[in-house]
Amino acid sequence: MRTYSGLWALALGLVLAGATASPVVAKEAPSPMVAVGPQYDTTHVYVAPADVDRFIASFLGTFGGQSTKQAIATVTPTPSSTSTQLLQTPVGTVSLFGFRTPVPHPFGSERTGYLVTDLDVAIKAARATGADVIVQPFPDPIGRDAVIQWPGGVNMQLYWHTTAPNYAAFQTVPENRVYVSPERAEAFAKSFAAFSHGKVVSDEAKAPGVEIGRPGDTYRRIRIESSFGKLTVFVTDGHLPYPYGHEMTGYEVSSLADTLAKAKDHGAKVLVEPFTSEGRESAVVEFPGGYVAEIHASAAH
Repeated sequence: MRTYSGLWALALGLVLAGATASPVVAKEAPSPMVAVGPQYDTTHVYVAPADVDRFIASFLGTFGGQSTKQAIATVTPTPSSTSTQLLQTPVGTVSLFGFRTPVPHPFGSERTGYLVTDLDVAIKAARATGADVIVQPFPDPIGRDAVIQWPGGVNMQLYWHTTAPNYAAFQTVPENRVYVSPERAEAFAKSFAAFSHGKVVSDEAKAPGVEIGRPGDTYRRIRIESSFGKLTVFVTDGHLPYPYGHEMTGYEVSSLADTLAKAKDHGAKVLVEPFTSEGRESAVVEFPGGYVAEIHASAAH
């Protein structure tokens, strides 16, 4: 009887040990949705104060739309002074800064500003999905901001307004254009898609190299769409002819020829003449003040 009891105890101990050794794996909680909409997401453009008016006239003359009233403010957590205004067009919005003082680091390296429903929740979600917070939350004249960095060194600003804005939807959603290395492409795409609740709509291992100024070559191109808008990841070896990599945003228009004519009439330079690739006709322009942008339209059939 004693032997039976000993075996029973041993068997029970093994069962309990096995239960302890096999932990229950909790299902990973999804990242909260913090996006508001593409029309609340802006490209950050920094120009010299002397170029502000010329840039505004050129950009709005090319795409249409209007500017908010210019203000002079401190939009960084340390002392600085800049003019600031939104240029709202049917194909994309620019946050325009004309700093009258030196620009505090790392401002100027953040490519976009994304409006979020709750900044603290967004910061937590960004960290949880792989981003680093390189500028902790700070107040600005109309809300709060922070700057985050994704794997691959892609900087973005997150912002929240005290009074919720109400902007009209775009006619066409602009494309955030991100260049990363092959070693960090997977990490970037995975992190950003998880944070944005985005969907990879295409992942082309051999996209035409003409799209990055290298006809005859190929490169990897990943396209992600989310409630923040469109994002294209250019996975390259960094051997990029000018001006590729300088353009942060691609603007979709109904007629590339008409838009380029307007751009030239309003002082912009065409840096890359129109070319066609995979159903898209594209060009790259530089606006007064140095802002470089890609412009594209569906290729005529």
